[in-house]
Amino acid sequence: MAGPVGVGIIGAGNISDQYLTNLTTFPDVRVLAVGDVIEERARAQAEKYGVPRAGGVDVVLDDPEIDIVVNLTIPAVHVEVSEAIIAAGKHVWTEKPIGVSREESRRLLEKADAAGLRVGVAPDTVLGPGVQTAKRAIARGDIGRPLFAQTTFQWSGPEIFHPNPAFLYAKGAGPLLDMGPYYVSALVHVFGPVASVAALGLQGTPTRRVQVGELAGQEFPVEIPSTLSVLMDFEGGGQAQSVYSTDSPVIRQGIVEITGTEGTIVIPDPNTFGGAITITRPLRRLFIPPEPVEQEVVDVAQEGVLSGRGVGLLDMARSIAAGRPHVATGEFGFHVLDTLLSIEEAAESRSFVTVESTLDQVGAIDAAFDPFERTL
Repeated sequence: MAGPVGVGIIGAGNISDQYLTNLTTFPDVRVLAVGDVIEERARAQAEKYGVPRAGGVDVVLDDPEIDIVVNLTIPAVHVEVSEAIIAAGKHVWTEKPIGVSREESRRLLEKADAAGLRVGVAPDTVLGPGVQTAKRAIARGDIGRPLFAQTTFQWSGPEIFHPNPAFLYAKGAGPLLDMGPYYVSALVHVFGPVASVAALGLQGTPTRRVQVGELAGQEFPVEIPSTLSVLMDFEGGGQAQSVYSTDSPVIRQGIVEITGTEGTIVIPDPNTFGGAITITRPLRRLFIPPEPVEQEVVDVAQEGVLSGRGVGLLDMARSIAAGRPHVATGEFGFHVLDTLLSIEEAAESRSFVTVESTLDQVGAIDAAFDPFERTL
C-alpha cells in the first residue's frame, strides 16, 4: 500500500458513528463508501461524515479503491458478510464477535488465508493507551508475578437506551457474547491464552420490553443466559473470576483488577480506550478496625495517544503496508470466541470445559503509536 488506505463500511447502525468519527480523522486511511441493506441509512451517514459514496452493500464490495472493509452488521451475519468481503478481494475488520459458531468462524479464517487476505477483530478498545499501558506495567514486573484477576460487568440491560435491543438478547449476544469480548480480550492480553473455564448461568426473565424509541413497549424473547458467573484458568498460569449480568439494578461496569505477588493493578474499563491506572501495594503493618487502612497506592502514567474505535483497523492497515502481523488478528478473535462459547457450554453442563484453541503470542501496541500521524 502506498498512501492512505481506502476503507469501506458495511452497516450504518448505532456503532457506525463511533467508527466514522475516528476513521475520518486518521490521515493513513480514507473512508470512501458506506453500505447498508437500508440504503437511506447509509446515505445519511455518508452525508453526515463527508464520505463520497453510499448505498447498498455492493457499493462497498465493488469499489476498486477500497482495500479494507469494516463489518458492523449484527453478530448473526458477521461471518456471512465477512466472507462476502473476502470474496470481493478485500481485507476485513469485523465487529466482535468474529462469528457465532466455531465452525463458521474457522471457515472464514481459512478462506482469508487461502486468498492472502487479513481478518481483524474488535474490540480494539484493548489496544488503547489504557489496557496497553497496564499490560506493559505488568510485563516489566510492576505487580510481580500475576496471580489472578477479577472483572465485573453488571447492570439492568441495553433496552433502557437501545431503540431495537432484541438482537442483544439473541444467540451470539447477551452480556457474555456482547460484553465478554472486552473483558476476555483484556485478560488474554495480560495472561495469554485460556486453558479451561467453568460457569453458572441463569435467565432473569424469559422476555424483555423495549423502553425507548418507536418500538417502546414491545416485548421480545431472551434466548441466552442474562447472568453468568465465570471461572477461567490460563495456560501460562493465573486465574480469573468474572460476572456478566443484565439483571442487576446496581451498576458495576468496567471493573478489571489484576493481583500479583507485589500488588494489585486496576485497569481502565476495557470498553474504553483510556483511563486511570493504579497499583495498590501490600499492607506493611497490621491494622485493627476501625483504624484506617494505610497502603501505598501508585498512579501509573498512561502512555500513548488516545483515540477511539477504528484504531485496530489502522494498526492493521499500517501492518499490511509494513509486512508485519497486526495485533487484533482473526486468530485472537477466534480464541476469544472459543473461550466465550466454552463458557456457555460450561454453564449448560455445570462443569469445567477445555478451550481447544490457543495462541502462540499475544501482540501489543507500541507506546509511540499515534493514530493522527501520517505514516503511509
